[in-house]
Amino acid sequence: MTNPPGPTPPGSSDSPEPDAGSGTAPPTSSSSSGSSSSGTDSPPSASTATGSGTFDTSAPADTADAPTDGPTAGGYRGWSQRQPPPTTTGWARWSPPPGAPPQQWGGPRQGTPAPGAQQQWGGQRWGWQQQPTAPKPGVIPLRPLGAGEILDGALTTLRLHWRTVIGATLGIALVTETVSVLVQGLFIDDTRLNNLRDNPDPSVGDIAHALSGTVAGGVLTFVVALIGWCAATAVLTPVTSRAVLGRPVSAREAWQLARPRLRHLLALGALLPLFSVGVMAVATLPGLLVAVAGSPSGGASLGVLGGIAGLVVEVWLLVQWSLAAPALILERQGVTAALKRSAKLVRDAWWRVLGVQLLGLLLSTIAQGVISTPFSLLGSAVTGDGGLSAFMSDSSNPGWGFLVIAGVGGAIGSAVTLPITAGVTALLYMDQRIRRESLDLELARATKND
Repeated sequence: MTNPPGPTPPGSSDSPEPDAGSGTAPPTSSSSSGSSSSGTDSPPSASTATGSGTFDTSAPADTADAPTDGPTAGGYRGWSQRQPPPTTTGWARWSPPPGAPPQQWGGPRQGTPAPGAQQQWGGQRWGWQQQPTAPKPGVIPLRPLGAGEILDGALTTLRLHWRTVIGATLGIALVTETVSVLVQGLFIDDTRLNNLRDNPDPSVGDIAHALSGTVAGGVLTFVVALIGWCAATAVLTPVTSRAVLGRPVSAREAWQLARPRLRHLLALGALLPLFSVGVMAVATLPGLLVAVAGSPSGGASLGVLGGIAGLVVEVWLLVQWSLAAPALILERQGVTAALKRSAKLVRDAWWRVLGVQLLGLLLSTIAQGVISTPFSLLGSAVTGDGGLSAFMSDSSNPGWGFLVIAGVGGAIGSAVTLPITAGVTALLYMDQRIRRESLDLELARATKND
């Protein structure tokens, strides 16, 4: 039977080789000139047989590192003296020096410091590597924006470019407020409405005569306000786009950029109200037909439900198309293409667009009230019209003095609030393009080429 390989006690091996430490050596094929075959002790050979194979255990050439005493002076001879330090617990692994960061395979992981990262305060744990700061050549950083950053960008544009912005919007606001004052003074007359109220059986002609002035004045005011909105949007959108890149623009340059697109913007501004009226007409038509057929109560209920449904659809469409004006001006598109472009940008972000637009509208409304209210109070104190006197008297028609003073306050308020609403819409359009089309990369390249 063959013995399995393993350590063999001295003197018990049947191998022709001598036992380790026996003091005799086997003959070798070649020896150095100083070797002797007499009974003197000689070092072991360069190879040692262990069971099933032969392994090289020759000592290193540098004998200065060889041990002089201890267990390595015998059978352990030939091992390198430079070995990893032993561990006392766990698996036999190399342990890092005290105070050194733990070693990990494959580079830094979550919770470990990456190159260039900074340690967090209040402990020894390491956080995520800090993200690089987005460039900010103008009023906004070139990255996806939050609602607060959009509002701040609109206000910053107004603050940095106030000469261009106020110079453009003040003229537009003066025209619109002048028309509004003239309409209120000439067309709106409470006497006709009072006569209609006192008439127990008014005819269709009486109703039309009483409401003609109010309806005509409202339509004229709406048309002028629409023209003013189109002109302000056409001028302020290029100013905002230049402000994003940090480029100044004068009012004359802004008007030259906006003038070729003004005709298309007027068509867009007229089309949106027509869509709104059409949606409400279709929604309330079934209730009107039921009421004409002989069921007034049923028709009224159906008309209310249809009006609510039409209002929901109308709001949805207006938000879908709320970015059409910047697309029409900045991308030089037509009316239909601008509407489709706006719907594409708003897709999957309808609620966010609605929220930002409402915040911008709320901010502009507050600013309008803060500016115009003192002028209304001053006009009421000087002329005795408006304010509490309008509620105390039967007639609410204010005098020309009150209308003029209140109109001045309204013009100043509009000159300030028009840039806010236009700026919010333009920045929201750019933010949606940054999120969907990486517009920030193109803007960053444009700033580097300046």
